Amino acid sequence: MSETPRLHVGSQAPAFSLKDDTGTQVSLENFAGQRVLMYFYPRANTPGCTKQACDFRDSLAQLNDAGTAVVGISPDSPEQLAKFRADHGLNFTLLSDPDKEVMATYGAFGEKLNYGKKVQGVIRSTFLISPAGDIALAKYNVRATGHVARILKEIDL
Repeated sequence: MSETPRLHVGSQAPAFSLKDDTGTQVSLENFAGQRVLMYFYPRANTPGCTKQACDFRDSLAQLNDAGTAVVGISPDSPEQLAKFRADHGLNFTLLSDPDKEVMATYGAFGEKLNYGKKVQGVIRSTFLISPAGDIALAKYNVRATGHVARILKEIDL
């Protein structure tokens, strides 16, 4: 299996501009000067992705109090993301990456094992981007359940 390029702590976070669930363009520059906890997930309104998003939703006040914004990125369309937000009361930025270009830049799309088979797909990943724009934490192949609690512990929240 060929290795998907990965970002490491200290790497510069790749710039991006994607549409949110309202169709508005959002770029990494919109979060300049603050910490950003950015996560990539395969598909809105699936059990694992819903659990992970709801965990971020339920932890958002704690993250915001620590000066950290949350951004979720998936290949879903803005319309699918709007439904996801409405269905689960999500209270953070959701971005659409239908071409998976940003995902690939972050190493969150590529060859992976799925039930023992090699497939191309979204690699569930989370990054903490510092106010200076570099990668402060990079986690690949994370589990949806319990992930947010592990991240909170790891970043001392």
